[in-house]
Amino acid sequence: MKLLTYSTNDTPFRLGVLVDENTIVDPNRAYEELLKNRGQERAEEIASALVPCDPTEFIANGELALQKANEAINDALGKEQQSSAVYKKENIQIGAPILKPNKIICVGLNYKNHILEMKRDFPVHPVIFAKFATAIAGPNDVFPLNSSLTKKLDYEAEMAFVIGKKGKDISYDDALDYVYGYTVANDITARDMQKRTIQWLQGKTLDKSLPLGPVLVTKDEIPNPHTLDISLTVNGEVRQNSNTEQLLFNVNHLIEFLSGIVTLEPGDIVCTGTPGGVGEAQNKFLTDGDKVKVEISGIGAIETTIMEVSEQ
Repeated sequence: MKLLTYSTNDTPFRLGVLVDENTIVDPNRAYEELLKNRGQERAEEIASALVPCDPTEFIANGELALQKANEAINDALGKEQQSSAVYKKENIQIGAPILKPNKIICVGLNYKNHILEMKRDFPVHPVIFAKFATAIAGPNDVFPLNSSLTKKLDYEAEMAFVIGKKGKDISYDDALDYVYGYTVANDITARDMQKRTIQWLQGKTLDKSLPLGPVLVTKDEIPNPHTLDISLTVNGEVRQNSNTEQLLFNVNHLIEFLSGIVTLEPGDIVCTGTPGGVGEAQNKFLTDGDKVKVEISGIGAIETTIMEVSEQ
């Protein structure tokens, strides 16, 4: 299943499912319709409880939500012309597949060629830092560049995974059982801000600095997350081109490591690090008008436009 969030006419973003290239179904509304057609009383309340419109709540409901959503989606597609739960892509705006996670955990220095280009030692343990939820942006959003704040805006193509169930002290072998799905991320970074103290946070969590999407692909569609091609272009020029097999600490290792430190919860986002080719290593930083595209095989592509904004 390919989850996303969508909005119509500037309404709040809510959960949708991409069923083909141009069709999205709202599983909450589809399930409510299904229950009403069966004569079920309190259909709205039941649908909200079992198939929530918030993606984090939907994920927390696990297999039950997926089962009910699939049933409702198939029903809605069978009567597409009459269903208010079916939308065409051109009529909606797509947002990030996760909106308000409890945690966004990012991993630095996790591809060998990136470690070498940054002239750093290979870490013994994963290097982790955080972003805040206000950093999340949609797959085609504009990033507001304030050049009075940063002169060295950089990109980082990353595969991110989302936790599907609560876990602590998870073993390496059991780790993928706790993954819900995978998405594309761009860890937009202000290098000058990142380096002005020993803590990276201020350069890593600017508003809208974590574009995500276009979908969250459930793990059944990606049985092996360590064989995915990952690339990034700026205005069509290839800057990063690698494969997730090059991860120094793979998804299993990261879940084992992180769950030994914190309790992982449904909807938590983990960004796995970026391959070589970042702007910092080439002295090629992002400027007004640049279009940054990140693509991962089996998931899709996101494209962020950099737009200069005046200081507020």
